[in-house]
Amino acid sequence: MTTATSMRELAEELVDLLSSEQRSMLVDSWDSPERRRWQYTPGPRPGLALAGMDSRQREVATSLLRSGLGESGFTAAREVMALESVLHDLEQRRGEPGFERRHPDHYWFAVFGDPARSDEPWAWRVGGHHVCVHATVAGGSVSMLPLFLGANPAVAPDGSRILAAEEDLGRELVLSLSDAQRKDVVLSDDAPSDILTRNAVRAEIAAVPVGAPYADLAAPQQAVFERLLRLYVQRSTPPATVPVRERGDIRLAGRYGGGGAALLRDAGRELVRRARQHSGRRQPRAHGGSRRRAGLGRGSARRSLSGRAPVAVAHQPHITRYGPKHKRVHRPRLDQPS
Repeated sequence: MTTATSMRELAEELVDLLSSEQRSMLVDSWDSPERRRWQYTPGPRPGLALAGMDSRQREVATSLLRSGLGESGFTAAREVMALESVLHDLEQRRGEPGFERRHPDHYWFAVFGDPARSDEPWAWRVGGHHVCVHATVAGGSVSMLPLFLGANPAVAPDGSRILAAEEDLGRELVLSLSDAQRKDVVLSDDAPSDILTRNAVRAEIAAVPVGAPYADLAAPQQAVFERLLRLYVQRSTPPATVPVRERGDIRLAGRYGGGGAALLRDAGRELVRRARQHSGRRQPRAHGGSRRRAGLGRGSARRSLSGRAPVAVAHQPHITRYGPKHKRVHRPRLDQPS
């Protein structure tokens, strides 16, 4: 069974299991402006939340999410959702208002169009705090963009790290740079306050610095880059690929902060992989608050529905550290990233 077929059957099953009231919350038209909206901030959004589903409905809904992410991506997404319980307890102990909104069931599912009509495109979306997954289905093709996963806290009180591979590989790549390479790559000692391209419907690639070409990296550095890129583009199901001929244009575009992480972009504008590492020594203003944090992006890749070369785009979360020296976890407003 193809991914498109599996998604279609699961979406149809979910819709059939719902009451008329639930269905009105889940299903929207293909032409709805909401379909083009992606949001990684906490708080309610259009759709049907896991909290509003019974056990069977939840089972089918989570199977739909798994169908687009595969086991590794699905596991990461569920672990991110589970972090809401950690944030709930941390904020409650500190007496911070609004801790009640932190809940692993506060994630909203939405379907756009009619999955039962195989001759027309349709889409589905899952969104909540640090989880933003979009799937668009056209015939037998599936596009898993935009795709965003984040982690707050980056290091939980029990020591677990959901995005450990992304963070470690990004740091390994940047710290391997020679002094000469750093001149082209290091942009600032201060981390940016947010994703450079924000959550606009169309990413403004001009906002991403050019930096150093992939072709100028040493072989061991290219190997680390390949591992990092593979981690992102294989999150979706089926895994996407970046043709080898395109990699000569990929650039290591920038590094921010003392910890170091990379912005990777394609000079031909067919690939963007954004990652951010906030220095543990500084506390930049971010999303209306001051905090220490380390962030790396989790991305995916898109197979062009027109049959052209696949386009890989990473969607970057941020990670808030929790540890002996980083015990403050920022609680943003509902309308701001966290």
